[in-house]
Amino acid sequence: MLSGQRVEHNKAGKRVAVDSRKRHPADFALWKAAKPGEPSWDSPWGPGRPGWHIECSAMSACYVSHKFDIHGGGIDLIFPHHENEIAQSWAADRESHISYWLHNGHVTNNNEKMSKSLGNFFTIRQITERYHPLALRHFLISAHYRSPLNYSIAQLETSSDAVYYIFQTLEDCKDALSSFLQEDTEKKEKAPKINDAAKECIKKLNVEFQTKMSDDLQTPVILTGALQEALKFVNSSSKMLKKKMQKKTQLQLVQSLLEVEKEVRKVLNVLGLLSSLSYAEVLQQFKEKALKRAGLTEDEVLNLIEERRQARINKDFAKSDEVRTGLT
Repeated sequence: MLSGQRVEHNKAGKRVAVDSRKRHPADFALWKAAKPGEPSWDSPWGPGRPGWHIECSAMSACYVSHKFDIHGGGIDLIFPHHENEIAQSWAADRESHISYWLHNGHVTNNNEKMSKSLGNFFTIRQITERYHPLALRHFLISAHYRSPLNYSIAQLETSSDAVYYIFQTLEDCKDALSSFLQEDTEKKEKAPKINDAAKECIKKLNVEFQTKMSDDLQTPVILTGALQEALKFVNSSSKMLKKKMQKKTQLQLVQSLLEVEKEVRKVLNVLGLLSSLSYAEVLQQFKEKALKRAGLTEDEVLNLIEERRQARINKDFAKSDEVRTGLT
């Protein structure tokens, strides 16, 4: 089974007291007798409610089937919940089969599992009041899905900066390419071959993405590896296009930038880090969230930037550092 545990190795009564009415200590109830104040339904065995394990089998059978590809859940549900679910689903339908079980680590707060009972949890709605949804998504996939992930403001800030950098890079690329693409459309010239640096960049990105996603969805490696190299290539190439160079070299750079940007977008799309909005609109949303967290308006930020500039002109570096700290 999923956990690798064997019934004969489990000690009865170690976790909870064994109910004397059970035929075997490992038995579990599909239908539980109603306790005072609990919701209940009539049955041939008297008023009661479904057991904890049966609800998942029932929902799967109702909305999917007893046979499907991927079943997810928290890592604490492997045993006994999901093993019991397998047993009862198979008893209901001998064709019952789930191809892959994915068990995620918990999001923790101060290294404690977030839960309603502890009152140490935050809702998605609460977090996205202050941070962009894409920043939250980046934060969640910055750790391997089977590992615990400790919630922290510092980590959300890091993810927010990372996604902002991605969209700023893509926006700069779009701006750098805009005039060349217009010229190419008008002239309808044949696209040149991409340069060696772009070929290597695309190769590394595709190989790493395929390898790491196929090896138990290693999203943290993808976020910090060849994807970052590809973004650096896009950044540097966008800047290079502003410099004077031979026409042939320029056209090759344009095509190289186009191809690398296309591959970057493919990866971001699979990771769920793209948006239906324009790059500029997403960047504006990030700025608005940052201003909200800082409790400042855009005009106030511009005034502080000017104040810091004047302090540096006057060589008042203590004041300059003070304003910079306030801005960050």
